[in-house]
Amino acid sequence: MDIAIRPADAAEYEALGEITAQAYLRDGLLDFGESDSYLGELRDVAGRAAAADILVAVRNGALLGGVTFVPAGGPMADIARPGEAEIRMLAVDRAARGQGAGEALVRACVERARATAGCFRIVLSTQRTMLAAHRIYERLGFVRTPERDWNPLPELDDITLLTYQLTL
Repeated sequence: MDIAIRPADAAEYEALGEITAQAYLRDGLLDFGESDSYLGELRDVAGRAAAADILVAVRNGALLGGVTFVPAGGPMADIARPGEAEIRMLAVDRAARGQGAGEALVRACVERARATAGCFRIVLSTQRTMLAAHRIYERLGFVRTPERDWNPLPELDDITLLTYQLTL
């Protein structure tokens, strides 16, 4: 059966939060492990759902992963400017990687951005080591925007996030 992309149900928030947190932890993407303050934000799917759209990938009833889609001007945006939507916190369960869930989630975000009035671009931030995600973004037509790269923790020099954009 194919992967289905749909809005997350509240009953899935806890499981999706754990998938997201574990994806970042196991891939070594959090500087301080379990004590990283960002870990709480990754697990707080209900909080994100109050301010953005949470999409999930499912197959045969199994939750594979999810993403936060921030419509133009949403409060969850990190880098989006007027007229831009933003993708945040894309995560796929380790056991489900390589099966197309990540790409399906990104494609769904692009479709939502295209359907958002006044939205002409979709943007995202990613870590240097997220090479599989970079391949997805580039395959779907996203281009690097190094002039928008940024550091969410200026006190730590090595946390510069790479940025990508797709003009719709």
